[in-house]
Amino acid sequence: MSAIDLNSDLGESFGTWKLGDDEAMLDLVTSANVACGFHAGDPSTLRRVCQAAADRGVTIGAQVSYPDLVGFGRRFIDMQPAELRDAVLYQLGALDGFAQVAGTGVGYVKPHGALYHACVSHPEQAEAVVLAAHEYDPSMAVLGAPGSPLLAVADAMGMEPVPEAFADRAYLADGRLVPRTSDGAVLTDPATVAARAVSIAVHHRVQAIDGTDVEIRARSICIHGDTPGAVEMARAVRAGLEVASVGIHSFVI
Repeated sequence: MSAIDLNSDLGESFGTWKLGDDEAMLDLVTSANVACGFHAGDPSTLRRVCQAAADRGVTIGAQVSYPDLVGFGRRFIDMQPAELRDAVLYQLGALDGFAQVAGTGVGYVKPHGALYHACVSHPEQAEAVVLAAHEYDPSMAVLGAPGSPLLAVADAMGMEPVPEAFADRAYLADGRLVPRTSDGAVLTDPATVAARAVSIAVHHRVQAIDGTDVEIRARSICIHGDTPGAVEMARAVRAGLEVASVGIHSFVI
């Protein structure tokens, strides 16, 4: 029987600005990529989401980003590797404080937004992210794009590399995500997203935006918590995976 993890970006509200339904998503996913305050998330939000995740037995991951609160972490910043390493370490410590108070801890790290893509195209930044995670806790897993320098460095340092795929994002024929600035980059139809999740988990492929099939071997599937209708999509994905006899489990034991 196939098995897959479901992850989602959560904890992205900030003050009076509310984004997504964290509690409803935590009822459906097995891993939560929790914002750490640099692209989104205030201290009270982090505490609330960590406690809600712990109560449900959902694995907590640190979704680290560039210091880009205004741009929601979606703008590339050409940071020096040492500076980026310290920024990631800072975020890990902040989130883990709330996770520890909730009776659990941070099990993995995942870059957010522009930093996620930089960890594919900028090996020195990928290494900085992994070095920070390794310094903080070498037993931590690293979640990222299949074949990326991020996962290669994690593997070389003895950390667990976890490749992921996106059920609610369109792919290019070369396996990269369609930029959010392009039409059709974000998928919102629950049935479509569920079918793609099943294809990824069972057949290890997803249809690119040009109609070709892209091979993608993932241990985790992401459903963005800030996408309109995210809860409905996550519910459809779980139902589709269950019908296909795919086990749904966190990759962190």
